[in-house]
Amino acid sequence: MSTPAAALLPPRTFRDVWLISAGHALTHWYPATFYVLLPLIGKELGLSYTQIGFLMSAQHIAGALSNLPGGMMVDAIGKKGYLMAASLFWVGLPYALMSLTDSMWMLVTCVMLVGIGNNLWHPAAIPTLAHRYPQRKGLVLSFHGMGGNIGEAVAPLVAGALLAWFSWRTVVVINIVPGLVMATLILVLVGALATTRARDELAGTRADVNAGGDGAAWSMGRYLHDLLGLLRNRALMLICVSAGFRTLTQVGLLVFLPVYLAYEQGYSPLAVGVCMTVMQVAGLIAGPIAGHLSDRVGRQKVVIASMLLSGATILGMVFAGQSMLFIVFVALVGFFMYAMRPVLQAWAVENTPKRLAGTGVGLQFTILSLGGSIAPATFGVIADTWSVYAAFYFLAGTIIAANLLVLFVPREDAARAAVA
Repeated sequence: MSTPAAALLPPRTFRDVWLISAGHALTHWYPATFYVLLPLIGKELGLSYTQIGFLMSAQHIAGALSNLPGGMMVDAIGKKGYLMAASLFWVGLPYALMSLTDSMWMLVTCVMLVGIGNNLWHPAAIPTLAHRYPQRKGLVLSFHGMGGNIGEAVAPLVAGALLAWFSWRTVVVINIVPGLVMATLILVLVGALATTRARDELAGTRADVNAGGDGAAWSMGRYLHDLLGLLRNRALMLICVSAGFRTLTQVGLLVFLPVYLAYEQGYSPLAVGVCMTVMQVAGLIAGPIAGHLSDRVGRQKVVIASMLLSGATILGMVFAGQSMLFIVFVALVGFFMYAMRPVLQAWAVENTPKRLAGTGVGLQFTILSLGGSIAPATFGVIADTWSVYAAFYFLAGTIIAANLLVLFVPREDAARAAVA
């Protein structure tokens, strides 16, 4: 009886996980800083809720249009370490250019460039981690997500503190420094990401449900044929659309919770930063717990529970009003909202052939960007037409819709067998 290849390999350290997760933190650092700066930018430029919503929708539309080409580039070129470094640089630079803006349309151009650059990261990073740690996808992707949570948790505090001494225009320039440092670090250590490629191929083809690469040369004809196969993959598409609704809810909260706290509740920039950090810290704690549980009990169970509790806590946040319970519900929303993110990513990777890993992630993030593009504009229109509270009810409804879709995903064993 033959021994599985994965069992013959020495245990893999988590060095790659920490490096890539640190880079992921920086891709989230910039948007998280921008959310804190947005109320100040909005007041200086005289932007309404609807205009702020349009601004952020434009970023996600740019992301939706560039995600799939980004995934195709990753599958065709490889060189994932270099692409991750390029993504970090591309994301940071447009935020620095915002310091020169004096109109909404220049601001729109900058955020759209951010949306394009940010989408090189995930098709390169997520398959790299998932295929290097095939039996622990949920856990390692939760650490990757935790990196994003750390970036989103620390950035608001740093931005809020910097705003006590500097203008928002100065802060966006200062803010580019961490990204440049991290991009350089990934370039220096990119050799470490390539040294284990042969071992990945050996272990991946026998231990990973995504094993599907047959060594054939890449060609556009085959790529398009396989892409059509992905679009016909019922499990993958349901997971992606469900994740898109979850992103719709998340983006609506990230964009308008700071604006709501500043405009309606009169919070200072530092207080707004603290509230957003509370949400991210809760998500940071939730990610590894949910990822580990999903490796043990299954992705579907964890996602359903997280979505139900996310909707309930968003409603609780609205009803809490100006009481101290508001902060408690903000933390709970962050906990349950971010708990499901790495689980959905691992679930999608498991339903994607390995040779199309980058494209599968690109497809997923295309749908996520579409969901994210709908949220800000819709929230802004509802808030201006009715009230900001009605817009929060809308967000609670979107997470319920996401949960309904998850119920129709085929059983995990059957879906994995179809991919394998």
